[in-house]
Amino acid sequence: MTEKIKVVITGAAGKMGREMTKGLLKSPKTEVVGAVDLVQVGTDIGVLNGFPPVGVTISKDLAGVLDRTRPQVLVDFTVASAALENAKQAVLRGVCPVIGTTGLAGGDLEELHILCEERGIGAVVAPNFSLGAVLMMHFARQAARYFPHVEIIEIHHEQKLDAPSGTALKTAELMAEVRAELESTFAKDTRPDHGQGKKEEKIKGVRGGEYQGFPIHSLRLPGAIAHQEVIFGGQGQLLTIRHDTTSREAFLPGLLLAIEKVLKLRGVVYGLDKLLEL
Repeated sequence: MTEKIKVVITGAAGKMGREMTKGLLKSPKTEVVGAVDLVQVGTDIGVLNGFPPVGVTISKDLAGVLDRTRPQVLVDFTVASAALENAKQAVLRGVCPVIGTTGLAGGDLEELHILCEERGIGAVVAPNFSLGAVLMMHFARQAARYFPHVEIIEIHHEQKLDAPSGTALKTAELMAEVRAELESTFAKDTRPDHGQGKKEEKIKGVRGGEYQGFPIHSLRLPGAIAHQEVIFGGQGQLLTIRHDTTSREAFLPGLLLAIEKVLKLRGVVYGLDKLLEL
């Protein structure tokens, strides 16, 4: 029988943390040996998630939990301001971080990558662990080769702190990778020009923000979980690629994949799509 991967999860009492903890407790591939959060301290994570007690209680002390339990992987679903420091504490102890927290800056990723390289271990940073969302981003990248005009609309729950979402940013980055090819493929008069800053905005910001040359519109509404549309426009046609997350359970298969793969990596891998290629 294959030995289970020992995991500590930070942000264990949050919405995403609880759903992922529940899945990790049920998975035959993982053993949750520690849980960290600033709330629900002292609560058994089994009881918190509707199971019998499992003997693992939530603690505020990440360093103490890591030293005591000696996990192989740290799973982080906290906030951007805490995720980097959590990951650094893990790497310094030889523990591989798997980060689902969004909002990390490029400089943070570079710092983490250098530290992982020095320690000879891997880390995974994924703005979205849903396999469907990864395919949505892949298809958007392919479509960008043929449709130069595109905008992104992303919808998340009203408590999401960062905007735009990490998924929207990653989608724009993937489409930007083919922008140079678009420049040579399309005629000059059909090259991408979204008119940002050129057309009159009667209400400032009504056209959304722009990243990597692509307009992004962020909606934050109760009742939503995670949804994204990538809308392409061409002569006489629109192409819409959409993904809807109806339950946070959608993120578990991708998270389990990252937990398994990260143990064989060195340095930071950004995006679940990169793991599918390994």
